[in-house]
Amino acid sequence: MFKSLPLIRGLLFFSLAGKFIPMENRSGIKWSVVAPSGRKVGDRPMFMGEYLHTIDNKGRFIIPAKFRDQLGESFVITKGMDNCLFVYPMNVWVEIEQKLRSLPFTRADARAFVRFFFSGATECELDRQGRVLLPVNLREYAKLEKEIVVVGVSNRIEIWSRKLWDEYCQKTAEQYEELAEKIVDFDI
Repeated sequence: MFKSLPLIRGLLFFSLAGKFIPMENRSGIKWSVVAPSGRKVGDRPMFMGEYLHTIDNKGRFIIPAKFRDQLGESFVITKGMDNCLFVYPMNVWVEIEQKLRSLPFTRADARAFVRFFFSGATECELDRQGRVLLPVNLREYAKLEKEIVVVGVSNRIEIWSRKLWDEYCQKTAEQYEELAEKIVDFDI
């Protein structure tokens, strides 16, 4: 009935009906409800999973229900890496914007990255059916047609063309062990 979890920020949590709450009562602890798609500690979203969807003729698609609460009322979609789109909750976007603002504008590579990243960014909201409208420029960048894949990746969501996602997964699966050996140096 109860699922024990490891210590998170020094507190032992337990699961009851998909919710995690501190077992100890300590002053100053920020309680957080955990979505079934992942966990949320404090104000930090956790997106995970892979969902197949379709884009309608107007360029709208449904954000998976498990992601909606963590995204909030408004969020940002921008050009990502590998021809996908990145979707950030507003609080994460603000953190990224502050970090990118601190890059030296005198460096051409920093200017180019920031310009490209922000020029494709758009603030979005969900409609009553949980859909979001993707602007044409972002659909073209990510080569999105009818079938798409919505992927949870830690603090962001990625939107992929089904074809590009399948190609990416096949290529990455072939290198998975090699990649794992390389990131061992990052002390995770």
